[in-house]
Amino acid sequence: MTSETKPLRKSPDHRLPVAGLLALAMTGFICIMTETLPAGLLPEIGAGLHVSSALAGQMVTAYALGSLSATIPLTLATQQWRRRRVLLLAIVGFAIFNSITAFSTYYGMILVARYGAGAAAGLAWALLAGYARKMVTRSQQGRALAIAMVGTPIALSMGVPAGTWLGAVLGWRLAFGTMSGLTLLLIVWVLACVPDFPGVAQHERLPFGRVLRTPGVGPVLGVVMFWMLAHNVLYTYIVPFITPAGLAGKADLILLLFGLAALAGILLTSRMVDHALRMSVLSSLAIFAAVAGLFAIEPTSSAMIMIGVTIWGLTFGGAATLLQTALADAAGEGADVALSMNVVVWNSAIAGGGLLGGLLLEKWGSMSFSWAVMGLATASLVIAWKARAHGFRSGHRLGHEGEN
Repeated sequence: MTSETKPLRKSPDHRLPVAGLLALAMTGFICIMTETLPAGLLPEIGAGLHVSSALAGQMVTAYALGSLSATIPLTLATQQWRRRRVLLLAIVGFAIFNSITAFSTYYGMILVARYGAGAAAGLAWALLAGYARKMVTRSQQGRALAIAMVGTPIALSMGVPAGTWLGAVLGWRLAFGTMSGLTLLLIVWVLACVPDFPGVAQHERLPFGRVLRTPGVGPVLGVVMFWMLAHNVLYTYIVPFITPAGLAGKADLILLLFGLAALAGILLTSRMVDHALRMSVLSSLAIFAAVAGLFAIEPTSSAMIMIGVTIWGLTFGGAATLLQTALADAAGEGADVALSMNVVVWNSAIAGGGLLGGLLLEKWGSMSFSWAVMGLATASLVIAWKARAHGFRSGHRLGHEGEN
């Protein structure tokens, strides 16, 4: 279908629609903030709801379950809807469910709201990459996607600490209320700056199984799984990982360092994704595996940890852009469905990273993280290397147009 590769509206000089793309980035920012905000406020939330911190932590679990269980059904159900209508549905969902979280005094109701927020996030993530690609010409898609994804590292490096501080100082309910306020502003922003596009016609809808069997889709999703597992083992357990180097009290600095490096990685990726996607993926994974090896050799060196975290952030920053571009290119007209699969795999890897990291920490201690990460990154590298014919092809992306 032509809407995958040709924009319905573009400026005469083919400049990127930055305002619209930044609205998509803001959507991603709110997704990440809504997901991670409870993690830094568990004692305050528990006290406010008269439950334990462990029960308060289930707010994160409920959100993840919403994303995992609802993303693909919601994406399939809304395929025929106009795209801006679907985007606004997801954003309005954030406004409603964050408001319920901010004002409800019932723990069970808040868990339901968190599940709903996770479902809204899953729908948004399945939509954002395809939306950014539709807003520009095919030659601009890589750069457009890089801009649309910039909200994620900003939220992780600066937004989450700021939200945690706000919640600790003024109360956790105000923190969620602030998210609802931002969402209302985002609705106006989307209506003003984001163009609308038609959905998929009934006769053009591709079955889930057919999209999954499309050459290249499986290998890209495999790379997503192993790469994000490796990343989340370290990211989830960053404090115990950096403790042997005497950096436990500087976790905020380490995460800021990671976030700033990730922003630089996005900038670099925006210049590389179109003409060197395969090389960018392979080099990012190889460097990440090498950094994990250095972590294993020098786990108590604070200088090595800080340098390694910076390089790790640089290689991770462009991951979402690279992987979603490769997946959408491989899936062709089934891009939206494939990207909904990506959301499920990505969130499964987040949960799996937390589970695997916890098992490693319990059995062998934090020193085992580096070896596990090196193995997972290497496995991802092997899958990407073998997917030369489909998934991660050599040469310029535009040279492969029409091959799927």
